[in-house]
Amino acid sequence: MDINTILAGVQKNASGADPIGNTLKFDFGDNDLIYIDGTGTENSVTIIEEDMEADCVIIISKENFIKLTTGDLNPMTAVMMGQVKIKGNMGVAMKLQSLL
Repeated sequence: MDINTILAGVQKNASGADPIGNTLKFDFGDNDLIYIDGTGTENSVTIIEEDMEADCVIIISKENFIKLTTGDLNPMTAVMMGQVKIKGNMGVAMKLQSLL
């Protein structure tokens, strides 16, 4: 799955969710980065080409991201097994369920 397909899915879910009140970045490796800015009145989801600071960074492969969003991978198990790495504010990571 390519980054644009993932972006479209996250944008769809984020548009119907309340703003998360923070910034969040998904790092899929190979300079594939999706940035969510939920500090305004809505969640803005974009692909970024240059690395930006975020309150929380989720490092995950595209394959594992798809598994998480389809329910084929448990988030806690993924973190414990090192399939997902979280840097920064863990509270922001907890808000992900509303976006996925």
